[in-house]
Order: sequence, then structure tokens, then C-alpha cells
Amino acid sequence: MTSSRLTAALAPTGTLRAVINLGNPVLAGGTASDPTGVTVDLARELADRLGVPVAFTTVEAARDSFAALTAGEVDLAFLADEPARAAEVTFTAPYLLIEGVYAVPADSDLDHADDVDRPGNRVGVKEGSAYDLFLTRTLQHATIVRGSDGLEVFESARLEVAAGIRSAVQAQAERFDVRVLEPAFMQIAQAIAAPKTLPPVATSYLRAFVEHAKSTGFVADALRRAGQQATVAPPVTSPERRESS
Repeated sequence: MTSSRLTAALAPTGTLRAVINLGNPVLAGGTASDPTGVTVDLARELADRLGVPVAFTTVEAARDSFAALTAGEVDLAFLADEPARAAEVTFTAPYLLIEGVYAVPADSDLDHADDVDRPGNRVGVKEGSAYDLFLTRTLQHATIVRGSDGLEVFESARLEVAAGIRSAVQAQAERFDVRVLEPAFMQIAQAIAAPKTLPPVATSYLRAFVEHAKSTGFVADALRRAGQQATVAPPVTSPERRESS
């Protein structure tokens, strides 16, 4: 595949169209008209390398990012790699790892993350989030209650537990008078997602781009500029991600 054909595969309209989830503060901030953050920086860098302009579509939830990508409205999205999504889109290896944690009322008798999966416990989650998908397939006894935000539905429905990303839960802990249960119940592997129809050489290029962004400190620097904390994902032996994952 020539360079021009590679660009055509990754940015078929001549502009790299990326969807940015403003609902996850670790990944993006700013406004709909002027988004900022690590995902914005990654999209701009990829567009620069391809020699094309970049255009952003902004949403407030991961499920909307996924919908935009699968509908062909954008060329790439920044999503957690979950099996339910991997059946429909192609993922790179992760560039960031974000902890998913439980929160409970300050006076709750739950003391450990392992205490959550019991009959009678209701867990508030953001609908379509990575932790919604994860808990849907892993919780056996607790009940999931979905809403526009895990802490909001936890508060409004007076639930026993909320689930969310650590930074967001900790930032709102005082407002909701909650405490975080340790340890984290999952590591959310944030990756770049592209259409399943992307040619193999273009997929390899995208995966190599992510590995380069991690190894050169680009991702870490973008996080610092955004004032966010997360773990830069470790390198993989090869940029080629196993298709079976």
C-alpha cells in the first residue's frame, strides 16, 4: 500500500474524522467547539502524520462514540477495548489504563470491592460505558442500574453502590458523601478503535502509531498538559494486536 493509499484508507474523505468523548475527563476536556486532552492530541498527531486536516465530533458518552464509528460517521474513536465492541470494530493495543472503582455511601457496611457482588446490592453505572459492559458480563448476584451517570443514578435511586472511573468518583466523593472501595474492580484499557473494514496494512500502521506515542512519551506529555492522571499502558511485543482478544 502506497502512502497515498494508506491515507485514503485511514481518512477516506481527505479529513481525519475523530469522535471525542467529553464525558470521560481523563480522555478529553474543553468544549464541543474546542475540545482538548490526550485523545485530541493523538488525533491531531495522527492527522499530521497522514498529511490531512482533522475534524472532531464530540459526544458525552462512550456508547455515542461507538455508534458514530459503527455508523461510518467518523474514521476513528477512542474507546475501552471490550469484547462486545471488539466484535464490531478493530482495536489497537491500549495507550492508557484507567481504574474502574466502586463507591458506596459513607455509612455503608460494604468494606471491600469483593463485597459488592451479592444479592440485594444495586450498582449504578453509566449506560454503555466500559464498566457497564464489564460488570454486565461479570456480576452474578448484584443488579445493574443504568443511567446517564453512575453517581447520579446512585444518588437519585438511592442505590447501594456506584461504579465509575477513579478520577471522576474521587472528584465527586464529597458531593455525594461516598467512599471508594478498594481495590479497583477493573483496569479499563483505552485504545484507538477503527472500522473492521480497515485494510490490514492500515490497521498495522495505526497500531504502530499507538506504540510510538507511548514509547516516545507523547501520551504521558499529553496527560500532563491536560492535568489528568492515568497509567500509560505498557508496550506490546509487536504492534500487531491479537485478533482473538
